[in-house]
Amino acid sequence: MNDRPKTPTLDRVKLPADLKGLSDRALRTLADELRAETISAVSVTGGHLGAGLGVVELTVALHAVFDAPRDKIIWDVGHQCYPHKILTGRRERIRTLRQKDGLSGFTKRSESPYDPFGAAHSSTSISAALGFAAARDLGGDPGDAIAVIGDGAMSAGMAYEALNNAGHLKQRLFVVLNDNEMSIAPPVGAMSSYLSRLYAGAPFQELKAAAKGAVSLLPETFQEGARRAKEMLKGMTIGGTLFEELGFSYVGPIDGHDLDQLLPVLRTVHDRATGPILIHVLTKKGKGYAPAETAADKGHATAKFDVLTGVQKKAPSNAPSYTKVFAQSLLREAEQDDKIVAITAAMPDGTGLNLFAERFPRRCFDVGIAEQHAVTFAAGLAAAGLKPFCALYSTFLQRGYDQVVHDVAIQRLPVRFAIDRAGLVGADGCTHAGAFDIAFLANLPDMVVMAAADEAELAHMVATAAAIDDRPSAFRYPRGEGVGVDMPERGQPLEIGKGRIVAEGGRVAILSFGTRLAEVLKARESLSQRGLAPTVVDARFAKPLDRDLILRLVAGHEALITIEEGAIGGFGSHVAQLLAEEGIFDRGYKFRSMVLPDTFIDQSSPEDMYATAGMNAPDIVARVLDVLGVARLDEKRA
Repeated sequence: MNDRPKTPTLDRVKLPADLKGLSDRALRTLADELRAETISAVSVTGGHLGAGLGVVELTVALHAVFDAPRDKIIWDVGHQCYPHKILTGRRERIRTLRQKDGLSGFTKRSESPYDPFGAAHSSTSISAALGFAAARDLGGDPGDAIAVIGDGAMSAGMAYEALNNAGHLKQRLFVVLNDNEMSIAPPVGAMSSYLSRLYAGAPFQELKAAAKGAVSLLPETFQEGARRAKEMLKGMTIGGTLFEELGFSYVGPIDGHDLDQLLPVLRTVHDRATGPILIHVLTKKGKGYAPAETAADKGHATAKFDVLTGVQKKAPSNAPSYTKVFAQSLLREAEQDDKIVAITAAMPDGTGLNLFAERFPRRCFDVGIAEQHAVTFAAGLAAAGLKPFCALYSTFLQRGYDQVVHDVAIQRLPVRFAIDRAGLVGADGCTHAGAFDIAFLANLPDMVVMAAADEAELAHMVATAAAIDDRPSAFRYPRGEGVGVDMPERGQPLEIGKGRIVAEGGRVAILSFGTRLAEVLKARESLSQRGLAPTVVDARFAKPLDRDLILRLVAGHEALITIEEGAIGGFGSHVAQLLAEEGIFDRGYKFRSMVLPDTFIDQSSPEDMYATAGMNAPDIVARVLDVLGVARLDEKRA
């Protein structure tokens, strides 16, 4: 009798090709093991848990039916790609997710040939997949293109632009709509059996009719979910869905957690499809892990956690987060001014506007993943006499830049941009780093651009933005906790375009824009021990610049150094332009700017990322010594 323990199915899968030899029963076992492995890995690293758990069966089915990397599986956003990474040769490294020199938390072309297209922002998958399909038909890389996109990502206009173009081109293309908003009951034997029997041998044109007929065998709760799913997608024309009107063949909705449905459907469309097809699957975010299923965000983003209890292991902090300070400050302003409204793009919790929505539900608008619309919607609100605060992550505001220019700036409309996640953000890496907003906003005429040095300054900048009613404004602040300063009861409007001297010194002045001020003050302590205490100034504004203060600093110091948590072309460049126009450089004046390097910095801790960028206290010390020639003098003496 052979009583040796059976090797787990997942241990026998090194690459997706290994799934081809597994029976459907073995694939179901694999899915269970893959879910457990995903939970275990994220408990160690933290990250986006719920989305991945919702697509475990779908991931197994796609890799079992299609032939990656020849076939291009493109995961929209990439939050849900952890199970995919485990099956594509990265299981041994999965516990390095989102860590320095580890795996990215998103798909990444340079990481694996199984990641054909990098993603971290939503709604790009259909466009990219269509590009692969068109290239294939022009003699490029062979293979199919499969876009997996969530129902939330379908709220972005770009997704519909791609669908419209795909329907026009009529190329073979697969779009899997991962719909995790509909209620869904446990898999049902009659449904699975019926679909398996019909899908396995049906010609493709009968596949859609089979799916529609099978819905009647579902229990009532599932029928309701399917009915609502169909209603959501109805087009303006009677007799077809929106997708069919756009030129897609539509299949679904089907249970995305039932491999007895997924496998025959995917096999049939794989073997028989000729044009663009949309497969509508219903899933549950956080599926199979109770703490995620019951969480308000379905385990969207978690810190490290205990697998048994789901309790997250977060380091205690005595300072409030910048996001919370923004939210509370905006609430105080809104309590005094009923014209203040707030807009977010599918990030009410992330931006803190969930607090605003609880207090003022009619004055808070979540427009979905649609930053372009968010900006122009805010412009319309401003044109109608309201005071809109448009709260977006810096990296997401990039998606609405044309609207910032055309619909806000040109019309000089007083939209207030609250820019969260400014600077380097840590584990999410370069795709979520707020590196460019200073540069792309400060070059716009009449735009007021502020950066908070600490949480108290942020409260003042919220009040300042509320008071600006004749032009657009923006204030930026980082992810994470403040520095622990005393907070005012309510922010007070600042004088526009005026900085503040934080510490008087000599020889060199450091002009800080944003939260590097804390590191500048640490550097000053170190330099003071050498008798080189610099003057430290919080610029507050990148636009308009405090011209008088800057020229006064130049007149009273040998050198001026600017520092900001942004790319070249931002605050330091504007200061350099001012000095050039004033002829300061003609006199050989020493000026240096410290900015983020001209490269994308991969994920790590924020502290380590700023060390890589050369913007921590020791780096500031070194820059001061270098500009004064002290370092070179020390070398000669040695």
